Parts: sequence; C-alpha cells; structure tokens
Amino acid sequence: MRCYLHTFLLCMIFVFFSFLYVFNQLASTLEDRDGWTVKEHGIPGRKSHDTGHLLRKRPGLEGLRDREEGLDRCKSQSVSYWNPYWRLPADVCGVNCLLESSFSERSNSAVKAESRDERSHLAVVACGPRLEETITMLKSAVLFSKKPLHFYIFAEDELHKSFRNTLESWPRRVRARFNSSIYPITFPKENAREWKKLFKPCASQRLFLPLILKEVDSLLYVDTDIIFLQPVEDMWALLSQFNSRQLAAMAPEHEEPRIGWYNRFARHPYYGKTGINSGVMLMNMTRLREKFFKNDMTTVTLKWEEMLMPLLQKYKLNITWGDQDLLNIIFHHNPESLYMFPCQWNYRPDHCIYGSNCQQAEQEGVFILHGNRGVYHDDKQPAFRAVYEAIQKYQFGDNLETSLLRPLETSLQTTTHTYCGRASHLLTKRLKQSIMSVQQDATQRRR
Repeated sequence: MRCYLHTFLLCMIFVFFSFLYVFNQLASTLEDRDGWTVKEHGIPGRKSHDTGHLLRKRPGLEGLRDREEGLDRCKSQSVSYWNPYWRLPADVCGVNCLLESSFSERSNSAVKAESRDERSHLAVVACGPRLEETITMLKSAVLFSKKPLHFYIFAEDELHKSFRNTLESWPRRVRARFNSSIYPITFPKENAREWKKLFKPCASQRLFLPLILKEVDSLLYVDTDIIFLQPVEDMWALLSQFNSRQLAAMAPEHEEPRIGWYNRFARHPYYGKTGINSGVMLMNMTRLREKFFKNDMTTVTLKWEEMLMPLLQKYKLNITWGDQDLLNIIFHHNPESLYMFPCQWNYRPDHCIYGSNCQQAEQEGVFILHGNRGVYHDDKQPAFRAVYEAIQKYQFGDNLETSLLRPLETSLQTTTHTYCGRASHLLTKRLKQSIMSVQQDATQRRR
C-alpha cells in the first residue's frame, strides 16, 4: 500500500510541475504576441485591424525617446543566438547595446534640435562585400534629405567597426542630420542557417524587421544597391497615402509583361500581373504586426511571425528569388494590404535595357536608382555605374553641381551605346532638382 501511495504522490508532483511549465510557456507566448498593444503602445486590439482608423501611419518620437531612456538598461542585456531580439523584455532595447549606446548618444543631441520634424527611418542589411555599396547608399540618403534620418544597419559582426568608423569620419554637420543603430544579423535559432542562406546571404533578414524593431512604427527598407536621387522624406510621405487596409508599399517587378519574369517562369503565386520587387519596401510595421494574413497553407488566418516558416517549408523548392518570392506569395493572397508605387521609385536596368518602359520616369525622372545584378561593379550597364561612382567619389563639402553633377553628365555621355545610356537624361532629371534645392537651402542658411 505504501508503495502505491509513493507512486501516486510522485505522479501528482509531476503533474503539478507540468502545469507550471505549460502556464509559463503560454504566458511567454502571449507576452510576445500581444505585449505591444494597448497597454504599451496605445494601439487598439485586433478588431481595429479591419478598420484601421486608430492605427498610426507615421512613426512618432515617443518610442525613440523611450529607447534613449532605456540605454542604461541595455548595459545589463546582450543579444545572442540564444537571446534573439524578439525574446528580450519589452523595456529593453533589442540591439547590440554597446554600439547603440555609444553611437546614438553622440548623434542624438544634434537631432533633438530638430525633434519637431519626424525622422525617416531607413533600414538596410549588409553581408559579405557590401560595405562600400551600403555606405554609398547612406551617403546619397544624407546628401539630399532635408529632414533628419535614422539608419538601422543590420550587418555581420566583422563589418560593425567599419560602419561605425566610416560614419564617424563624416563631417560633424553631416552627422548632425542622422542617428544610427548597428545590429547583428539574427534569425530564429531553430532555422537560422536555412534563413541566412536563402537567395543571397542575410537578404531574408528583412522579413524579421517587424519582429526585431518592435518600437518602430514605420520603416523604409532598401537593398544595399540603392541610390537616392531625391530626399528620403519624399518616399516617406507615401505612408500618408495608405488607405486603412494597406500596410506595405512596393513597385512592380516589371512594367512590360513580355519581358516579365514572374508571369513567364514563376512556379508559385505572385502579386498582380508581373509580381513585385522588394528592393525598396515601405512598411507600416504596426499594422503588419497586427494583421492576420490569408494564406494557402490553412483556412486559418496567421500572424506574420506564424506564417514565415511554414511558407518557406512549402515553397522552398519552387522559389528562385528567396524572400522576394515569399513576399509575392503573401501579397498574392492579401492584395488589399499592398500599396503600389510607380517604377521611378525603384528604377532598375529592366526599365531601360530593351528600351525605356517606365513612363513615370520619362515624365518626372528617376527618384530612386536600383542597381541590381551587380551593375555598379561591371560594364554591363555603364550608365548605372556612372551614377554610383559619382556619389561614391563626391566629397562632403564640395559644390554639388561642379563636383557631382557635371562629372556625372560627362561620364553619361560615354554610355550612349547602351539603351540605358540613351535614357541617361532620366537619371539626372530629378537629381538636378535635388541639387538645386540643397544649394538654395544652403544659401538661405548663410544669410
């Protein structure tokens, strides 16, 4: 009898601790999924997703001030493979805290003077030999923007020091116009290797930005091979054009279906007639974190973080362009959530390689240049390379017209043997206006 009693007591103890474990896991899950709602951010509950009237469209400064106040808390926390960003406490900044605190403290004081103007939040992911390309992109963003910027740089650990040193070497008056946070590359630990090797190294990191940057309301993600030819805040202003259901904005992959890739070769669902290109992606991440997405894996709608891995497992043998293909699949099933901006906001060689096919660029010029397929570093599209090298070689403080625009126009004259070279006036049309605007502002400040 005593033996049976001992066995019974051991079973009861085991059941008790099992219940404690299950309760703890459930509480942790609920905190991760809903901790950013009404109590912490003043955002309405799930039902508000359908109406969208109360959701913020632009990033405020409150979350950033909270992060500044929480820098001291960072010192006792670290981000690692076992402690990824989305598992950190809500009141602790999920960044490489040493870099965040040291670099942001130097630049925050300068930006506070302009705190009445909302910052444009710009994110980029750099791995491998992408340092110089990324720096050139950031340089173009600073050159023409009039409002302050915040850069979120996700990079391999060995690149952190180079990024920090380069940005710190820029003139003080230039550094006064932006804040910068440097993050390590981090993926969910269960599938980190699979995500990191998807398409290009680290490219799929962009899919996890809404889960990492929980304190950021909206974000402009760009590839490293982007060149801004007009102020970043002009792109940022497109957020105000979102309707109550839209949560992201991208450009079509192709304007001309006859040369389209998705409509001719894709073995998976894609958005619209020719798919979307994710090299320039504007996101209202508050809405994205809240939405329940329709999908072809289950009849149940899924949150963003619930959907990504099952989607990869289903389509990984059928996708060619990695995370861009996954975004095409997602918005194929949720087309109401996507805002499409014109091709001049993401102008690529495909828009001129067989003749000009971006009508908006022909009318207004190119706003953002996207040198995909490595065209900044080979001779296939010398017009694109000329723009990149002009920005790269320009020295802060030099006259933009004589040291950037005129040398660029001279270089472009040698590219007319290509279709893109014959359309090179589109590459400088908006650039001229941006340079003129910057020079006018500089003249007014001197008065």
